[in-house]
Amino acid sequence: MSKFQIFTPGEINSMRKAGKILRDCLLHTAKYVKPGITTLELDAIAEEFIRLHEGATPAFKGYRNYPFTLCTSVNDQCVHGLPSKRALKDGDIVALDCGVMVDRLYTDACISVGVGKVAPATETFLRESKAALDHAVAIIKPGVRIGDISSIIQTYVEGKGYSCMQALTGHGLGYSLHQFPDIPNLGKAGTGPVLPVNTVIAVEPITSMGEGAIRDEGDGWTISTKDGSLSAHYEHTVLVTEGGHEILA
Repeated sequence: MSKFQIFTPGEINSMRKAGKILRDCLLHTAKYVKPGITTLELDAIAEEFIRLHEGATPAFKGYRNYPFTLCTSVNDQCVHGLPSKRALKDGDIVALDCGVMVDRLYTDACISVGVGKVAPATETFLRESKAALDHAVAIIKPGVRIGDISSIIQTYVEGKGYSCMQALTGHGLGYSLHQFPDIPNLGKAGTGPVLPVNTVIAVEPITSMGEGAIRDEGDGWTISTKDGSLSAHYEHTVLVTEGGHEILA
């Protein structure tokens, strides 16, 4: 029996609604990213946007007692950076990771944004990290294996001279935020579980300009690159359809 959660048309419509709100939220919040703004202010902007939509709630807030709407990972922080009074500076990068829940169903997405004027090498790093996500999502259809997705990400990222964060993965989505299957950013094509129709997954390359090892910052959430190199994070919520896939968020 498949461990994948398979969704009904009604459930898929709820996730479509949540996904659109989430996409719009990230684009809206990104407009406020500039030198001097704090990550706590960005968190408030995102929460207000989500709550303006009837039936939608911030998916991260309260999840495992997480106190915020966004994860705001700055520079060498890979994932789960806590919003704070830290003011962003010219040349920083910040990942805006967010989720929206409608009818108890989760969506999850992330974009990384340059602050002010960033170095050309950083711009290239962000662009290529996003391209890794695009290439991985492009192959998604019924019958594709998880290892096929992982291999695409690893091959692309390493081919550009960067690293994938070895311990951090994508995941299934549904009535829980993290469920079967894990989707590593390193792997071998032709291996792993096979995607069925009408399942939903979060694909999320998490990359660094240096090595792929991580360190725990000790606050219960934040994970950073062990070598202090810059990290980028991009993520889509993706529905597997009969004809291929649909990006929900």
